[in-house]
Amino acid sequence: MHGISRRSLLKTGAAAGVLGLTGMPLRAQTKGGKFTAGLGGANTSDSWDSRTHSDIFMIASGHGTVFDCLTEVAADGSITGELAESWDASADAKVWTFKLRQGVTFHNGKPFGADDVIESLQMHVGEDSKSAAKPIVSAITEMKKVNDHEVELTLAAGNADLPYLLSDYHICMFPAGQIEEAIQNGIGTGLYQVQSFDPGVRMVATRYPDHYKGDSAGFFDEVEYVAINDNTARMNALMTGQVDAINRIDFKTEGLLKANPQVRIQEVACNQHYTFPMHTNTAPFDDMNVRKALKYGINRQEMVDKILLGHGAVANDTPIGPANQFYAADMEQLEYDPDKAAFYMKEAGLDSIDIDLSASSAAFEGAVDAAQLYQASAGAAGININVVQEPADGYWSNVWLKKPFCACYWSGRATEDWMFSTAYETGVPWNDSFWVQDRFQELLLSARAELDTDKRREQYTEMQQIMRDEGGTIIPMFANYVQAVNNRIVSPDTVGNLWQMDNARMAERWSVA
Repeated sequence: MHGISRRSLLKTGAAAGVLGLTGMPLRAQTKGGKFTAGLGGANTSDSWDSRTHSDIFMIASGHGTVFDCLTEVAADGSITGELAESWDASADAKVWTFKLRQGVTFHNGKPFGADDVIESLQMHVGEDSKSAAKPIVSAITEMKKVNDHEVELTLAAGNADLPYLLSDYHICMFPAGQIEEAIQNGIGTGLYQVQSFDPGVRMVATRYPDHYKGDSAGFFDEVEYVAINDNTARMNALMTGQVDAINRIDFKTEGLLKANPQVRIQEVACNQHYTFPMHTNTAPFDDMNVRKALKYGINRQEMVDKILLGHGAVANDTPIGPANQFYAADMEQLEYDPDKAAFYMKEAGLDSIDIDLSASSAAFEGAVDAAQLYQASAGAAGININVVQEPADGYWSNVWLKKPFCACYWSGRATEDWMFSTAYETGVPWNDSFWVQDRFQELLLSARAELDTDKRREQYTEMQQIMRDEGGTIIPMFANYVQAVNNRIVSPDTVGNLWQMDNARMAERWSVA
């Protein structure tokens, strides 16, 4: 992890303001103009309820444009303050005090303060809440208003990563007493105020006057995000000047973009990874031998070569990647081995098996092709995969978490605990494999509160090994973020690698040339 260490956070609470509010050095920027991005990952069910955000269109529209969080991960991976000005923690990392920025208003004029923080956090922990941030917020046993501009959060157990976790794009700040109205109309404290929003189609916002970030961020007069889920249509929109930037370029047509002198490609190594989760509470995936057979039946290098065209790296069935502090790079790599796959099939009492695998371009570009490659490689071991092509619209609401074997993608997280607690902790809403493993859960709680770096490394290494050997998610590859930008738009030298499009904060970090 770059920048301020977690231990420094605990000792000084001085993360805020190191690189300015935007997480990059303050420098002169051209102000004005309009920025239009063509983004995949939009759905007709999209809304301003940040608890539901799951893909780049709403992540960028939400915490990257219209709303703010308490903290922000800067482009270099360090943590800085957003609506929180600074913070301090007790020696055991259980009690955290956050001082809030003063003079901040929501777009409807309501002043921001401690009540807004507490109500915004409480949104995630209702009994029926399906928020992906529920495991983060539910760890807070007490939320105390010290005064209008200071809150104290007490955790059930120490967590050295809390400032990072509070930058989660689901944990946007909403106005207390007006949350339903804010969700309906998109009322936040962000740099841009909503002018129009057509779910799954378009979002337009204009610079909010006299914003608390001043001249250090938000250089456009107007921002427009156009939903373009089809990768060819996105590329054409950029090539013809209809949009200034696109995400998820099609690697097969990358040469056309490179040949255009008005366009530059941004490639960022990151923790984004593509997955095939199996419901471990459903037959046949409840049998570990079947899961092991499927792990040995996939050709990871072939997927990196043919799906990513080299824009990434082989993964090892763990979501912890090269941008994480405790990435187990030396862990023995699972290799494609149809003989071992067949062996584990026999251990499960099977000579062959028929399995449906749901896939769609909504999961990731090339997901259907990847599923078909998997079909071919697994077939050599008697694993007959039937690839079910699902519609892109509604994939995340109708397929993911509901079909027992499907294609999926994750952007990864800045810390190991953030990733594991979001998707692999027992019972959390986004545990898409429904995996439960006692030793893994024991280590998860222990490492979360551990302040000794060497001990944490040992614990997270063991967790990665358990996931590789017993987990219910096949993770064949890490995929670089590859996006393209018109040269009329200037971006910083360092582009964030936590989420796509500069940590989804292009609207506040980029400017017109």
